[in-house]
Amino acid sequence: MDTQRFVDYRNRVVGAVSRAIVGKEDQIEKVLICHVCGGHVLLEDVPGTGKTMLLRAFAKAIGGSFSRVQFTPDLQPSDLTGINFFNQKEGEFRFRPGPLFHDVILADEVNRATPRTQAALLEAMEERQITVDGETWPLGGRFLVMATQNPLESYGTFPLPEAQIDRFFMRLSLGYMDRADELAVLRRGETVDIIGGIEPVVTDADTAWVRANYRDVAVSDAVAGYLMDLVAGTRRGDFSCGVSTRGAIALFKAVQAAAALAGRDYALPEDIRRMAPCVLSHRITAGAGLKRADAEAKLMYLVDQIPVPVEDLG
Repeated sequence: MDTQRFVDYRNRVVGAVSRAIVGKEDQIEKVLICHVCGGHVLLEDVPGTGKTMLLRAFAKAIGGSFSRVQFTPDLQPSDLTGINFFNQKEGEFRFRPGPLFHDVILADEVNRATPRTQAALLEAMEERQITVDGETWPLGGRFLVMATQNPLESYGTFPLPEAQIDRFFMRLSLGYMDRADELAVLRRGETVDIIGGIEPVVTDADTAWVRANYRDVAVSDAVAGYLMDLVAGTRRGDFSCGVSTRGAIALFKAVQAAAALAGRDYALPEDIRRMAPCVLSHRITAGAGLKRADAEAKLMYLVDQIPVPVEDLG
């Protein structure tokens, strides 16, 4: 297993995106892990923290096209998927693709659209294809959706059901910058100009190789057992609904990808502790009105209660 190739891939993408988004290397790497694993991101944060800029820069770095869709109550499924229209000049129907045919899509304030439109987005995410009037189009290999929710304003929204939230690979939050990074951003040029100067740093062949080989990372029986102890812990105690098998698979894949991008061909318990909050916190239910920070706190408390396996050097 060529671990250096994974490290180079990670450094090129994270380095390019970090030119636009300062001080958020950990979050950028987690978006990259989602991309490697073929998953999608649910981002919950206050406005103005760089969500759109992050995804624009990421799309440029991987050589993909970008589309931003502002979700509103009057947004229709066809506004996402596209429509068949009658071309009077040619005398036949033509398909006009919607924004979901881009590689990287920002679904801004996804909880403001109706459930029917949300379902159209989630179906494309899950099936990686779009069907309109009986004809099916596959979506590209770089297809990545980042859906955002504003945690401050919930009036007039349509919250995503728990079963649909479970389809997101990770839930992340950028948060505010620290003082030094924010001062650096204030003094530099326009972020739009910086993103415009970002060139693709990886090819489709690079991404295909990483996706095909990260599953070769070895996960010992002790580490896999530690992962399952954590999953089983969410299915009892304070949690009314624990992590599903889909969630356990997602965590296993995220741990392998994180280890590979760190230059290792084996996983550690620390990989599980790092990835568990963003992969599992949105998949558990511990009562009505549980906020993201509360869910992560309960989950990390559970992680701290489970004995970490240690290497037997005997």
